Amino acid sequence: MEQLLQEMEDYAVQQHIPIINVRGREMFLHVVRECRPHHVLEIGTAIGYSTLLIAMNAAANVHITTFELDEARAQIAESYLQRSAYAQCIDIRIGNAGEELCKLAGSFDFVFIDAAKGQYVDYFHKILPLLSNNAVVLADNVLFRGYVLGDGKPPRRYRTIVKRLREYIELVGHMPGFVTDIYENGDGLAVSRRIEHDKQA
Repeated sequence: MEQLLQEMEDYAVQQHIPIINVRGREMFLHVVRECRPHHVLEIGTAIGYSTLLIAMNAAANVHITTFELDEARAQIAESYLQRSAYAQCIDIRIGNAGEELCKLAGSFDFVFIDAAKGQYVDYFHKILPLLSNNAVVLADNVLFRGYVLGDGKPPRRYRTIVKRLREYIELVGHMPGFVTDIYENGDGLAVSRRIEHDKQA
């Protein structure tokens, strides 16, 4: 698997495709290993790099449903994942996650959000009915180049993204039934852990 991961890393660099970076990867893997999830929802497959990392570190019987908007990238992800030992437990779906999430059924104990930054709030609201009692939601890039929590004014082209990510942090930070930690690793990770009802009392 290490050789396949390295090949995917090299391809991402060559093609300028964003994947979870080295600085954020350690915390990402720590959270996955801590959860050992069985039912995973991923929003933003890209080339399947994080998908494979989750599969390698989740429960032995994990099943991953992952959404990718870009059909070409989804096909590349499929070609990589078919070469892994986890192909049978990964379901790649092509489409707009904002629309497809409303059609999704089931219960997920781990959700990884790494797609359109301006849609994180919308994604969170749509996954809420799909979360198990002890679910963990991990969102990548929430600090967006340091602009989200920084004092500096973001460039005009990033202002909407920064505003929306601030709204996301505010949302998960005050969402009843959740405890959220923000880690500065990489480009910022928000880890929102759902607290079971009996533990809230």
